[in-house]
Amino acid sequence: MQETQQIKFGTDGWRAIIGDTYTFSNLKILSQAVADYLGEGKIIAVGFDTRFMSGIFAGLAAKVFAANGIDVILSDRPIPTPALSFAVKNKGFDLGIMITASHNPAEYNGYKIKNSSGGAADVEVTKKVESLLGKTSVKDSGDSSCRIKTEDLTKDYIKFIRSYIDFKKIKSKKFRILVDAMYGSGDSLIAEVLKGSSIKLDFMRNTINPSFDGGRPEPVEDNLEELKERVKKGKYDLGIALDGDADRIAAVAPEGVFIHPQKILGLLALHLNQDRNWSGGVVKTVCGTAMIDNIARFLKIKLYETPVGFKYISNLMETEDVVAGGEEAGGMGVKNYIPERDGTMAGLLLLEMMVYRKKNILKILNDTEKQFGKYYYVRNDLHLEKRVEPPKEQLPNELLGKKVVKINDSDGIKLICEDESWLMFRGSGTEPIMRLYAESKSLSRSKKLLEIGRQIILAL
Repeated sequence: MQETQQIKFGTDGWRAIIGDTYTFSNLKILSQAVADYLGEGKIIAVGFDTRFMSGIFAGLAAKVFAANGIDVILSDRPIPTPALSFAVKNKGFDLGIMITASHNPAEYNGYKIKNSSGGAADVEVTKKVESLLGKTSVKDSGDSSCRIKTEDLTKDYIKFIRSYIDFKKIKSKKFRILVDAMYGSGDSLIAEVLKGSSIKLDFMRNTINPSFDGGRPEPVEDNLEELKERVKKGKYDLGIALDGDADRIAAVAPEGVFIHPQKILGLLALHLNQDRNWSGGVVKTVCGTAMIDNIARFLKIKLYETPVGFKYISNLMETEDVVAGGEEAGGMGVKNYIPERDGTMAGLLLLEMMVYRKKNILKILNDTEKQFGKYYYVRNDLHLEKRVEPPKEQLPNELLGKKVVKINDSDGIKLICEDESWLMFRGSGTEPIMRLYAESKSLSRSKKLLEIGRQIILAL
């Protein structure tokens, strides 16, 4: 039972260090709990990314499912998480399992559960699976290979995306795009989607490298210096970066300008509403930019706000009319697709927006910021000796001369000032880390707000 206590689902699945907690034994225990939750006679799809031994871990999970009377469709290659999610929804499978640690460093691996709609399993499902850990002995013996079928899960995924984007309108355009796959499972699938078009595509870091060349496959600005430099020198119209399992995106504009995912969400909402004439609200998380509020007001669409974690956005997309939803970490979901994030789809829609508006992405971004405001969003993670939470009664009622007019405590504590600037504290649920977020219309002010937050936490 001691081992099972080390298996705990976080914001997006279970993640742990390979050979430490992420072991063959624990993976089998978890897969047995999933099998007990699902029940025999069902169908489950299993995918995996480019990490060390991901394919082997996926095969072990498949064997446990098969031994429990569950038919398994196992990917024959590393795939993006969205491809697994799409296969589950498209084929009517009962559940999906993705072996990936997403953007975590190379020493980690993970285990994501997808529901029958392709969305992230909610807390109710993961809690139920956790409650079943170790309750029954692992079944993984006997000849159950007849229940495991290996398939290419990318073909239908690529075919759908080609039909989703306005390929006819894109086909003859000659925009130049540079894609940074960050050694992840996104690889060069975008080339398959755009096959037959005049779009000039180049790739970097699109080979398999389980160590991620000593870095981590997370599309944050600090990890994208080479992409920024190459976009600038190569005079590309757009740079796209995907994380380890290609469900998150960041972008780079001409001149090497980094486009934060917060701004990408705003661009997607504008494109789908104005260019495609699609209805629906927009979803942001509690640490989302105020620019989205301004866009929603201008478009006269409903604005939803959720706790941090795409599973909350995913749940809303299944029950409400949502045109686009996104998180500050780069996960973007769009209407008429799976209720899940997809970095490849988001990148292609940015390209489509350029085609519709006949401008490169920098000109579109500048127009957007001129109309809806230019906001500077910053974040810092404080690694502490123990978990702490700032007492509300000790928090300031004024920040840098601006009165705090609202406190949002739906997920962490967010202090919102009269000038729209804000400072937010949000502790990690699994580690002694305090995440600090701030935003204002001045980079200097945003950094000062972040420093105020740091001083508050360190004084506790």
